[in-house]
Amino acid sequence: MRPEARKLLRDALDACDSILRFVRGLTLAEYTKNELVTSAVERQFEIMGEAMSRLRQVDAALAQRIPEVGRIVDFRNVLIHRYADVDDEIVWGVVEGKLPALRAAIQTMLAEQ
Repeated sequence: MRPEARKLLRDALDACDSILRFVRGLTLAEYTKNELVTSAVERQFEIMGEAMSRLRQVDAALAQRIPEVGRIVDFRNVLIHRYADVDDEIVWGVVEGKLPALRAAIQTMLAEQ
């Protein structure tokens, strides 16, 4: 694995870990009421999406191994460019429903080499 690809995967993993740490112990209702946490979570998703976008440029084959890589990049674009359309319930659903599997996939990839 190229060093740049490894760094991008590491950035994405760090973003996953930050998000999970930020929301630990919160309910959806608490999340939606906490502007600081929602902003921090969205920022980490932006970082993750940018890392995946760059990974597709650096190593397209490796990027394709990331579950739903295209949707991750698209989500980043919504957060950046269509921020008024961001729905806290959708973000929360991604945190609970998709993030753990994504984190595990990235960890597996990083452990390979």
